[in-house]
Amino acid sequence: MSNESNQDLVVGLDAGGTRTRAVLASAATGRTLGEAAAGPGNALTVPLPQLTGHLTEAIGRAVPERDRGRVVAVVGGFAGAASGPPSAGSSAEGSEGSADPSELSGPPDLPGFSDRDPGRLNALAALAEALRRLGVAPRTVGVSSDIEAAFASAPGTPADGLALVAGTGAAATRISDRRCTVSVDGDGWLLGDEGSGFWIGRGAVRAALRMADGRGDPTTLARSVGLALGLPADLLEGAEGVEGVFETHETDGGGAVEGAGGAGALRRHGTGRGAAGAAHWSRARREAFRTRLLPTVMAQPPVALARLAPLVAEEARRKDPVATAILREAVDHLTLAVRALDPRPGERIVVTGGLLGPDGPLAAPLTERLEGLGLTVDRVADGCRGAVALARLGHGSPSQATGTS
Repeated sequence: MSNESNQDLVVGLDAGGTRTRAVLASAATGRTLGEAAAGPGNALTVPLPQLTGHLTEAIGRAVPERDRGRVVAVVGGFAGAASGPPSAGSSAEGSEGSADPSELSGPPDLPGFSDRDPGRLNALAALAEALRRLGVAPRTVGVSSDIEAAFASAPGTPADGLALVAGTGAAATRISDRRCTVSVDGDGWLLGDEGSGFWIGRGAVRAALRMADGRGDPTTLARSVGLALGLPADLLEGAEGVEGVFETHETDGGGAVEGAGGAGALRRHGTGRGAAGAAHWSRARREAFRTRLLPTVMAQPPVALARLAPLVAEEARRKDPVATAILREAVDHLTLAVRALDPRPGERIVVTGGLLGPDGPLAAPLTERLEGLGLTVDRVADGCRGAVALARLGHGSPSQATGTS
């Protein structure tokens, strides 16, 4: 902590599908003074009591009790939440934490739209209660989407451009005046998030099941998925994956190939290739594998499948054709999402999320695709830096908001 005991402070939050991160910073300089992390913060999928608890934990650990009276602004970038303007002190006061609907913005032709967004209302309510529990009473509180906060994390705290998130979920947006004006996907695990970590992980499980029942091509994913999910090793004897005969179907260069969960990028010649390729994996073991795998997967939250995405990347590095096809199709989906935003040559696009980080499995191929569209790619780690910058702007430090570090 800084020894500047009289300085105003701000808090920025990055609340995503995997964790919630809080950063305490100087309102004047943006210098980081403390940070902490807690559990998931998706405002639509995490129940309100747990969301409140995770926010309380993250903020409480980042902001020492002695400094809580000096916090003047808080901004949270929440997965699952629509944006709205900062509300002046309202979030720290009432138990619901929602701002006056007249203060909330939405698309120009739908005034007041965001005040009805359930994710935003959940985020405001949870943040209000967390701040109340901690005795933090900022002058302004703001809720942004996680992708808006990530966009603001780019150098210079940009106001306009494109953003792409590919982590547990996936979404692309057009940002104007630091607010999302057009969104593509981000529709959650049940209906969308195509090309995300969840989507890739689900593709791995589906490929394993298809190999086991004879419909799919042989793949080393069957063994790696089984081991990752704790299935007995004896069920996996012979499931190492055997080279089959594959036909690669080309895409249109920007759209996703037809198929679901990654398996659609490869087609077998004739029938029975999957069963023949898995000849060393006995039918009895394959049936037992399916019987054990299904309830193991169903017992977990659906988004937990995202943790299998690194397995797909590893098997792709080992030249497994099914794993390679899943990653290729993920890149197709993400490229299609960006193309749907009608990008203009020379525009900036900010990318973030575990799949697109410096060592992310999709970083290199997707960057090549985006640069092929004439876009300038900026990569950021998460939305914390942007949330701090937005908090400082909300507090009235626009000339200094780019100085976070």
